[in-house]
Amino acid sequence: MNRHPLLIPILPLLLIIGPISAQDDPWSAPLPPELPWDGKSQSLMVGKEDPWVTPAELTGLTNTPSYDETVAWLQKLTAAAPELTMISLGKSHEGRDIWMVVASADMTFTPAALKATGKPILLAQAGIHSGEIDGKDAGLMLLRDMTVRDTKAKLLKEASFLFVPVLSVDGHERSSPYSRINQRGPVESGWRTNARNLNLNRDYSKLDTPELRAVIRAINQWEPDLYLDLHVTDGIDYQYDITFGYNGTHALSPSIAAWLDKRLTPALNKDLRNMGHIPGPLVFAVNNLNPAEGIVSWTAPPRFSNGYGDIRHLPTVLVENLSLKPYKQRVLGNYVVLESSLRTLAKYGKQLRRAVRTDRTREPQQVHLTWRVPDTPPEKIEFLGVGWRTVASDISGQDRIEYTGKPVNITVPYISYTEPDITVTRPQAYWIPPAWTDVIERLVYHGIYTETMTEARAVEVDMLRLSQVEYGEGPYEGRLRVTAAADAERTSVTFPLGTVRVPTDQPLGDLAIYLLEPDSPDSFFQWGFFLEVLQRSEYVEAYVMEPLAARMLDRDPVLRQAFERKLAEDPGFAADPQARLEWFYQQTPYFDQQWRLYPVGIER
Repeated sequence: MNRHPLLIPILPLLLIIGPISAQDDPWSAPLPPELPWDGKSQSLMVGKEDPWVTPAELTGLTNTPSYDETVAWLQKLTAAAPELTMISLGKSHEGRDIWMVVASADMTFTPAALKATGKPILLAQAGIHSGEIDGKDAGLMLLRDMTVRDTKAKLLKEASFLFVPVLSVDGHERSSPYSRINQRGPVESGWRTNARNLNLNRDYSKLDTPELRAVIRAINQWEPDLYLDLHVTDGIDYQYDITFGYNGTHALSPSIAAWLDKRLTPALNKDLRNMGHIPGPLVFAVNNLNPAEGIVSWTAPPRFSNGYGDIRHLPTVLVENLSLKPYKQRVLGNYVVLESSLRTLAKYGKQLRRAVRTDRTREPQQVHLTWRVPDTPPEKIEFLGVGWRTVASDISGQDRIEYTGKPVNITVPYISYTEPDITVTRPQAYWIPPAWTDVIERLVYHGIYTETMTEARAVEVDMLRLSQVEYGEGPYEGRLRVTAAADAERTSVTFPLGTVRVPTDQPLGDLAIYLLEPDSPDSFFQWGFFLEVLQRSEYVEAYVMEPLAARMLDRDPVLRQAFERKLAEDPGFAADPQARLEWFYQQTPYFDQQWRLYPVGIER
């Protein structure tokens, strides 16, 4: 079946005549005008004659190497540099290794040995969306300069570096000139999702993918002090070429966020500007057709890297280059970010570790699950934008935005999601029956401490009765999303052998709450792990229920009054014979008492 009628006819032609220039390519994307750039960071590139030139530098940072070319170059580098080794974190669906390079001046290449040096550890990953691969080529350049070229060796003397060049390795190899229509380079790039079409940067909480399980396992084992997730973003045009952000001091890791505010952000801004880049905050426009309406500052939930880091108290920064900047400019900006982060960690790493300890032992009694915009007027910020005009479109039938390519500085609202919305009281623990193995397994993948019962235990807990169940309109990230109202029922439950107790007085207690509270948008419940409890398994026939209902009315005057009141107040119910019989069935001991009962007990 011809699934891509627009692309298939030209592919044989490409194979015959080779790549064609943008002006001759009928499918070249008509991007907005490019802003001129001649940054000092271009001095970081080596010439083509250098024996350690990276594959991307050979093209002037217009192309990126394939997975095999990347691995081969890294293997050559690690063979020549005793400070480096390559470790496979696991394999993808298609059998590719997910490589991590360990860079240590002490040549300590196990988690225990690296931590024993006392040096702070930076973990950076590229290619979680493999079409956004700038960080990979920047990391290769920096690894070379810290070792065989010896121009940045001082960085490794004071901090250690863990680098994942490509996380979505299968998506990386779904490479094409037609991967990212709204991006200025590289010439070919990978796909946004993995081999099963899952977006890895929506998988941090549910852990459905081997790639995310691999990186979370590495986080648990190597315990980095700072985690950088390197992306490329789009949406609107602006002057910033590199933006970055994290959940702020209002969220679950206020001490970490304060360190990021005081130490890392000023260092990154200064170093990027000194090298000819324009850094800025994460830019998510209120309205992509009118940037003047403002910028949204979002509190990320734990399905995303920066939200996950906030909730597990791992300092995590989301780095977003602008897709409309040339590939060379974006790669070099990432190089500066990596170098500056290592230098800042070396100088202030002890302070950061104290902040982490503070946040991991806070254990707030009220845990905020979601955030909203405060009722107060938003602050105003200067926004370094690009001029635009609104043009009527005959294609879409609505207005479209057209960028002029001229810088414009404007003042816009900065709309922050910082007001707590849904909040729960911290329980002592959660009790998960052994039947829910997929949930228990994922808790273990996260590194959350659990206790497995070696005998049946009777426990006083809150059990949640679910109602007002609503399902998503369609599949999302391989799952059917679900929400429900929940009412607590205090009861004694005998949990069987093999039940897992999850205490919340632990370093990852906040993460456990986010995963196990049904009101949390990133809970296992809302990701569809408990759909089974929402389906009925037993029913009743009218020939049984009719005479039983009559007997129930005869012997129970209170029930009769309730039935008559229901008939009078609910015309729909009164007109529905099946609903009337169902109402009686629910009053009997035959009715399934576990239907719509969330099976996780909450210990108060």
